[in-house]
Amino acid sequence: CLDDNARALLMVVMAYRQQKHLHAVELLPVYLSYIHYMQNDDGTFRNFLSFSRNYLDEVGSEDSFGRTIWALGYLLRHPTNEMHYQSAKEIFLYAAPNFDKLRYIRGIANTMIGLSHYLDSNPAETGMKELLRGMAYRLADHYKEHSKPGWKWFEPVLTYDNAVLPLSLLQAAEILADENLMMIAKESMDFLSGICLRNGYLSVIGNEKWFSLDSRQSVFAQQPIDAMMMTLMFQKAFSLTGDKKYLGNLNTSFMWFLGENDLQIHLYDRDTKGCFDGLESYGVNRNQGAESTLAYLVSHLVMSEMVAGKETGSAEENDEDNIPNYQEAKPGMAV
Repeated sequence: CLDDNARALLMVVMAYRQQKHLHAVELLPVYLSYIHYMQNDDGTFRNFLSFSRNYLDEVGSEDSFGRTIWALGYLLRHPTNEMHYQSAKEIFLYAAPNFDKLRYIRGIANTMIGLSHYLDSNPAETGMKELLRGMAYRLADHYKEHSKPGWKWFEPVLTYDNAVLPLSLLQAAEILADENLMMIAKESMDFLSGICLRNGYLSVIGNEKWFSLDSRQSVFAQQPIDAMMMTLMFQKAFSLTGDKKYLGNLNTSFMWFLGENDLQIHLYDRDTKGCFDGLESYGVNRNQGAESTLAYLVSHLVMSEMVAGKETGSAEENDEDNIPNYQEAKPGMAV
């Protein structure tokens, strides 16, 4: 599916950027080629492909569209070589007329992140910048509509992939130098943190039942993709503010994979280098899907970058007591 190839593309670009890992460059064209193969004539993307290379849908979800734009934008910001850059740019620009047609906020948010990465390396493109501004303020309007005392959020419920919403506003606020967007990003991020980190470890919203102001949080059907998004959100917040509470929250979020969760079970499998699919009422879901394994790998790369100090200065400048021994769960590149 498009979702997993987009996540894999993001992961290998991160791996190459950090470690100049040659295997990442070998893998990259596989994922980029899939994305290109799935693009429609109008710039949208299909999502599902059979083993016999038959399309299984006409147009994929807005979530899959947005995740693809995120991965392409990140590659354009951190190109591995000229060929990859030009291929990704062609796909990205061909998809761009669909950006302002998106209706659902997670599709909008994922696309905003990709567009923010693109603008970081193409700051003179005022048309794209205004497109980002319009999308960001659509998201801000959702926040203003649903936010109230005790509920600082974009919807009346907390559902899945929640951290992508504050993260997208952090990215946009940086590019647009917009304090209003930054305020909403911080308020919503702190609200989400107050719910998911209130017990001293990460407890993401379980997919068993969504969470609202007048309901109890579901403990089960917690998924790795939500933990990954929390690590990315806190990484961005720390890099923008230097506030060490976000560094601590990032570490806590990553440790969800290594047993600091509601069931005190490791989700990362050291033997297979994969990640289990989630926390259920009966224990861990032992399936190791691509989405879950990629969620771990991306989160691991976030921790690797923070420890190396590539985003935040030297490692000595960080609070080393807040950084877990992530090397105990160092994965291979078997993806």
